[in-house]
Amino acid sequence: QVQLVESGGGLVQPGGSLRLSCAASGSIFRFNGMGWFRQAPGKQRELVAAIGSGGSTTYADSVKGRFTISRDTAKNTVYLQMNSLKPEDTAVYYCIADQTYNRYWGQGTQVTVSS
Repeated sequence: QVQLVESGGGLVQPGGSLRLSCAASGSIFRFNGMGWFRQAPGKQRELVAAIGSGGSTTYADSVKGRFTISRDTAKNTVYLQMNSLKPEDTAVYYCIADQTYNRYWGQGTQVTVSS
């Protein structure tokens, strides 16, 4: 059974930074890829960033140049470094992990960008 536990969310002022962490139960090499989705109130869930098993990364246009996804395979953890945060980044952020026939979700962590 796969468990993903997110942490690092919170309240931050515009222009500030946060780092989200997603700790997986067991080796992250089991997954074809991992990533982060977010869902703002009244909006659809959207992919923010993803990292493939080989380390390739992809980002939503809205976060390119501001967010960075990375991983620590020794800690079975994926990170999302978020800089230059904007009020429109406010959302619940979810970690995901993909296998061939399954996608696993974390419980979500709230990020609020407000002055």
